[in-house]
Amino acid sequence: MIMNDVAESTLVLGRGPQALLDRATEDPTGPLTVGLSGPAGHGKTVLLTELARIHKRAGVAVRTTVPEPGEPVDEDALLLVDDAHLLDDERLAVLLRLAATRRHRLVVAHRPWPRSAALTDLADTLRRDGQAVLLSPFTREQTAAYLAATPELGRRGDLANFVHTQTGGVPRDVERLTRGLLAAPSLTDAPSEAPRSVLLEFAPDLEAQPADIRRLLLAVAAGVPLPVGMLGALLGREPEAVDELIAATRAAGLVGADGRLAPIVRRAVTALSPTTDRSAVWRQLGELQLARGGVVLPLVRSLRGLGVIGDCPPSTLAAAAQEALADDPALAADLFAAATAAGHPASARQALATALAGNLDDALRLADRLLATADPVDRTGAAVVAATALAHRGHVGRSVELFTWSGTASAAAFATVGGLATGDLTAAGPPDDDPGGEPPTLHASAARLMAKGVRASVTGTPTAALSALVQAAALLEPDGRAALLPDSPAALAALTAVHCGELDIAERVLHRAQAAGVGGPLMARRHRLAQAWILMVRGQTLAAAERLATVTGDGRPLESRDLLFAAALRMGIGRRNSDLGALKAGWGQALEAVVRHPVDLFTLLPLGELAIAGARLGDLARLTPYLREGWSLLDRLGAPALWSVPLHWSGLHAAILTDEPAVADEHVAALLAAAGHSRYAAVVAAAAESWVEVLRGVVDPARVEAAARGLHDTGLCWDGARLAGQAAIRTADRRAMTTLLECARVLQGRPGGAVGGQRTTAGEPTAQVADAIARPAQQGLSDREYEVAELVLAGLTYREIGDRLFISAKTVEHHVARMRSRLNCANRTELLALLRTVVADRASNAAGQPWPQRQAR
Repeated sequence: MIMNDVAESTLVLGRGPQALLDRATEDPTGPLTVGLSGPAGHGKTVLLTELARIHKRAGVAVRTTVPEPGEPVDEDALLLVDDAHLLDDERLAVLLRLAATRRHRLVVAHRPWPRSAALTDLADTLRRDGQAVLLSPFTREQTAAYLAATPELGRRGDLANFVHTQTGGVPRDVERLTRGLLAAPSLTDAPSEAPRSVLLEFAPDLEAQPADIRRLLLAVAAGVPLPVGMLGALLGREPEAVDELIAATRAAGLVGADGRLAPIVRRAVTALSPTTDRSAVWRQLGELQLARGGVVLPLVRSLRGLGVIGDCPPSTLAAAAQEALADDPALAADLFAAATAAGHPASARQALATALAGNLDDALRLADRLLATADPVDRTGAAVVAATALAHRGHVGRSVELFTWSGTASAAAFATVGGLATGDLTAAGPPDDDPGGEPPTLHASAARLMAKGVRASVTGTPTAALSALVQAAALLEPDGRAALLPDSPAALAALTAVHCGELDIAERVLHRAQAAGVGGPLMARRHRLAQAWILMVRGQTLAAAERLATVTGDGRPLESRDLLFAAALRMGIGRRNSDLGALKAGWGQALEAVVRHPVDLFTLLPLGELAIAGARLGDLARLTPYLREGWSLLDRLGAPALWSVPLHWSGLHAAILTDEPAVADEHVAALLAAAGHSRYAAVVAAAAESWVEVLRGVVDPARVEAAARGLHDTGLCWDGARLAGQAAIRTADRRAMTTLLECARVLQGRPGGAVGGQRTTAGEPTAQVADAIARPAQQGLSDREYEVAELVLAGLTYREIGDRLFISAKTVEHHVARMRSRLNCANRTELLALLRTVVADRASNAAGQPWPQRQAR
């Protein structure tokens, strides 16, 4: 529809205009009566110019001025009239008479608005007696064709998409943007926005518009739906007058048929309008929306995207922040901060949004100021924010004080949870059923269920505790993003489920909480860490490491509680992978994490995992004071079995690694005493007793396999496989060895029936392999060979192993060859299978050296 003046090319036309030109080319002297309509910038003038060129080349006279009334007009000439919407009624009447004779050849172009009665009569006559051609924006294919005619741009799909999206296909704007792209220094990639030089070309179009249309354009540039009633209030006009302004704006080619501005026009309106006009319009829009009780967040979000959020009044920013709080706390925090910077007073809602966004430093600072200066309502909210932030940072005692001081029912419930976490048994008393005059909201009800669940975990049954916590998590799912929590009920439910061997329940409740965004970004890390822990316990170390990376890989520092769990996860994954290098590298960070976060009930699980890692590294003494605190805390709570059993289980393995049979026996005795508490406690007790008997050389294959399968069924998959493997390499009974080895493989998720490329009978390993497994128990590997074996199993290359151990890759290769020969392995696959068992045995620090028999209890 427009001529590409950047490069010599034909017109880019739609079906109607192309048919018109084709007819004129084929028969320049034939009848021609056409009404040409379209908004500004859609190619009317250029199409008339092309018609004039075609007819002049054919020797036909062309006239472009409207005849005077009574002036004779040559019937053989072609009359081309542009901008007929600007003609007065007298001249329109002349054109109407010429069209009515059906003897004259004329093409009249006009905009769809303004449309006087005379112009309407003329357009109807042209359409009835001739042809009406409506000019429309380019399609995406037409935009691509226009760009393809420019050699410097070529047929690039990314540029075509960019230009079409930016301009909405308006030919005038396509041409402007094409010129701007040609002037750009580089076109390697499609730009993200139009060059500023292109925006400046819109200045004459905007300056030519009346003041009301410019205000209308600014209102539409806000990017939100605007009812005619609101536009009328903004412009001080009746709805009919507003409709006329909208029609005039569309006719000017500035607003699309859908009532929206193309991105390039929107930027031009925003950038080229005087700042005072822009601020006044958008400020009034916000005030009108607030006055009518409407939402202002879409308006503010749109203006924020344009980078002109400063044009919003503080009250509008604060209202938008409140609206964003439920779904996007980070945006809410930013909007509250912008409102405060513009003079709006700070509030507890701002502190709440800041905390939910995960910025506890700013949340604490703001809450502390509000506690000292705000009104009572804001002081209560600030106390809750400060209490929650302190809980995440391990200051549980101070957190409980603030929760208690705030006086709300949900805060009282959170104080109960915090008190029990620090070993205050008085917090386990009967719950206060008086909600303090508060409505029983989802948040308040969930808080009370959290307190009930934690109380039951200490004084009741695992079933009651888990049920209450899962219910609390479910209550928060519908609207949990705006719930500020010292701990997530889903995380506590998962922790409780892990402590009683219900890993499937833990996974499901975490998945739902993660999908619902419960607790916002502040709790998202907590949930992912719990998910990683479950994967690690199941023996899925690769998946656990990947999930852990989603928490630690975003560059933001972890709060102390999350840091402790992350450190324990790293050490636990390294231990299960027999990666001694990873254990040594992470030990310092793990100790720092323990120091930063005081021991509480909900950190006993990572503390126990770190105790095993410390024993493996021979540095358990540095954790001993914290372990003592953990046992003291449990004693103050009456040694609840739900929380004590996992710590005893970890203590047993730490004692095995430090070669302390008496300490191990004490843990076994405690586990046996708690066996009646739950199925999980019974399984762990049986496994513990079987484990120490195996280390003393007493292997009952049936009992060991039952214990190992029990561990596997409760989610301790890696532990179950390791128990079976330990027993397999300590028994001299060939049949028992074969059975236990197969059990270990099955529990570890390895298929049986093929070892070292050899197919076995009935899923049993060959006698050669069984002999090879038995021999390490008798002759063992050297310390250096064990180190090399651990790194080989971790997947390191010979060069990487050499770098870690400060030896050459050739020496590493020599060690591997010697281990293969000593273990009588036919190939590398068989060697790796045997090394997994051998290294697991090494972890017990008792290869071939049975413990002394236990004294009678």
